[in-house]
Amino acid sequence: MRGPHNIWRLIRTGATMERTGAMRVVLEAMEAPRALRIVVRVVAWPVQWLGYKGDPKLPPATRALTALGPAYIKFGQILSTRPDVVGDDLAQQLRVLQDKLPPFPVAVAKRMVSDELGQSVDTLFSEFSEPVAAASIAQVHRARIAATGQEVAVKVLRPRIEKAFQTDIDAFYFAADFIETLSPASRRLRPRDVVAHFEGVVMGELDLRLESASASEFETNTKGDAGFVVPSVRWHLSSRRVMTMDWAEGVPLGDNDALDAAGHDRRVIGERVLQLFLSHALRDGYFHADMHQGNLKVGANGDILCYDFGIMGRIDEYTRRVYAEILFGFIRRDYRRVAEVHFEAGYVPADRDIDEFARALRAVGEPIFGMDASHISMGRLLSYLFEVTEQFGMETRTELILLQRTMVVVEGVARSLSPHLNIWDVAHPIVEDYVRSNIGPRAFARDLAKTALVLARFGPKLPLLAEAILVRQSTEDTPPPANTSVARPLGWVVLGAGLMAAGLYLGGLI
Repeated sequence: MRGPHNIWRLIRTGATMERTGAMRVVLEAMEAPRALRIVVRVVAWPVQWLGYKGDPKLPPATRALTALGPAYIKFGQILSTRPDVVGDDLAQQLRVLQDKLPPFPVAVAKRMVSDELGQSVDTLFSEFSEPVAAASIAQVHRARIAATGQEVAVKVLRPRIEKAFQTDIDAFYFAADFIETLSPASRRLRPRDVVAHFEGVVMGELDLRLESASASEFETNTKGDAGFVVPSVRWHLSSRRVMTMDWAEGVPLGDNDALDAAGHDRRVIGERVLQLFLSHALRDGYFHADMHQGNLKVGANGDILCYDFGIMGRIDEYTRRVYAEILFGFIRRDYRRVAEVHFEAGYVPADRDIDEFARALRAVGEPIFGMDASHISMGRLLSYLFEVTEQFGMETRTELILLQRTMVVVEGVARSLSPHLNIWDVAHPIVEDYVRSNIGPRAFARDLAKTALVLARFGPKLPLLAEAILVRQSTEDTPPPANTSVARPLGWVVLGAGLMAAGLYLGGLI
């Protein structure tokens, strides 16, 4: 319930934020009005002794959220994907938020697995280890399937985690309402929408069947990608609170010394990580949105192994084409074309001056191209681009912000492997290939064929639609003008039939 009983939880939260120094950092990052900062600090300061102390070695915001527990840790991780809300500096801090919590006993995990799968752990698995990783929502055990001997990773939700998260989410909503009431200016940040976004992500992660589905879809999309492996989901050993996947054996991508000792070429691996991410985002429109070193390993044969599919990003086909044209325009330094793409997509209002916008884009791109290769950043480019487009009236697009945030993370991973990696050189062939395949005459013919297939499904209704239009018009008292009602609907029907025929023909050619 989102009522006054949440006040105590918020007092403890506020006290912890003040005690750890996070309150000032957060309020400044979110550009809270001065009056709100004063009120919050005055209220929180006398009761800060009620808050948790946290780990003094951590940055203030990370220290506070880690001390407050799993829901707050996960909330911080989600906010790290929203620099439009918390600012770039705080998003960067939250991006490295510690997600290592004390594990719960293996006996409890075994009992939960048995309850979920309907058989004892000893029957299902010949081996079942102590926890090998413990995060805010679940922990992972290494096991071996009794029937096949296959090594697997068994992910188990924390006991009663759903109830704990729901309690904190209710408190978050209560806080959002309180903030919006106290400071109308804060409504531009849409606190309730931010909490709703968090709730949607978390509810998905609390049902491991959904994460299993994400992993399965991602595996299907990437099956043909050389040097990239997504472990298969073992559906018969998975349920709402348990997820079983093939074990990913390899060297952690963040351990450069171990990679060197194993004889891996870090420059090649860094290039592959970046190119794979761009391929997934552009080709499939479905990408791993938490692609940091902790979720990647390198196999003995050099394959990149990917896991943890709680946060995934999706971009529709039209947005992918727009995004690719924008990137390609910047790569070619064709700022006029980049500006035209924004106007054509409706991202920038039509009443703005396209030449002024192109000039602003040049001011974004040229300094970046003038940098040393080791400092060129596509993530920084997108960040600057969002700032410029916002000045020209472009509304925030959440899916592109998630893409930009992930791009920054992936660049960081690639640069940690090879500091002098030239991002543009690596990205150019992927973007160029996508543009060549998806923008132009062949793409138009393919789109027409897809449109025809849609119309074909409604084909049996077209005669009835035409008849209904004619009957409706014939029963009107006054004949309609020649250039209106009848001609236009019938025109659409005829056009639809024509498109269907032409598209089916083209579809056969393609």
